[in-house]
Amino acid sequence: MSVKTIPDTADGVSGLLANPRFELMPFDSFDEQLTHLPDGAEVAITTSPSLGVDATVEAAESAAARGYEPVPHIAARYVKDREQFEGIVGRLADAGVTDIFVPGGDLEEPAGEFESAHDLLVVLDDLDYEFEEVGITGYPEGHDFIPAETLAESMAEKEPYATYIVTQLCYDSDAVVEWVETIRGRGVDLPVEVGIPGVMKYQRLLEISQKVGVGDSVHFLRKTTGIVGFVRQLIGSRGKYAPDDLIDGLARYAEDPDYDIRGVHVYTFNQTPDTESWRRGRLAE
Repeated sequence: MSVKTIPDTADGVSGLLANPRFELMPFDSFDEQLTHLPDGAEVAITTSPSLGVDATVEAAESAAARGYEPVPHIAARYVKDREQFEGIVGRLADAGVTDIFVPGGDLEEPAGEFESAHDLLVVLDDLDYEFEEVGITGYPEGHDFIPAETLAESMAEKEPYATYIVTQLCYDSDAVVEWVETIRGRGVDLPVEVGIPGVMKYQRLLEISQKVGVGDSVHFLRKTTGIVGFVRQLIGSRGKYAPDDLIDGLARYAEDPDYDIRGVHVYTFNQTPDTESWRRGRLAE
């Protein structure tokens, strides 16, 4: 794909932020966080290392009952076996869920027979249940422990089972755009939802990183944007980050079908009031 210069437009910002997907963690605050989101919003629900996949399913059922569009993350390495997976999929189908996201999961040792997202996707394809949408993960800035070539091979394996890609959290629009160009050059034509951070305070970020089982908070920051750049941004914004520069950088490509960026996936870190206030403010500009 040739690099294009596309003017920054309000239409691009609106296209990205009009109907984003909000990611929540299935903690005690989940139901309260939902109340700050637009009615009927798409709500991605993570698999928590401390709570397991059952909490994700329960939160999806709760969100669906309240009129939201849940997108549960069924992390492969958290699922014990085919029987448990069939039970999970059956519950989600009964709740009216039409979209699931299948990451590999960060458990060092898998809970059962599924080593990777591909393993789970193969079984899903063999079940009687079908979902309209199935998402897989993309890594614009690579992965700490997985070589780029392996990531490319993994995406090629998973692509036939998926309908879209969600990128890992990234603060650099140029990195996202270059990555999209790279996968398009490899023939991957799935639409991309760009993972962006919501509005967040530094201290809250550290607390959440510990709660979800990341452990070392510095390692968590390294996995996202790099600690030096992150801290520089936070100091300049008096301790609070808002993704304005990231959205502005992506907006130039939002309407280009060659990139097929269909929206953003907002990692809220269960801080939906600040994030939603920021989003509404940007749309009103």
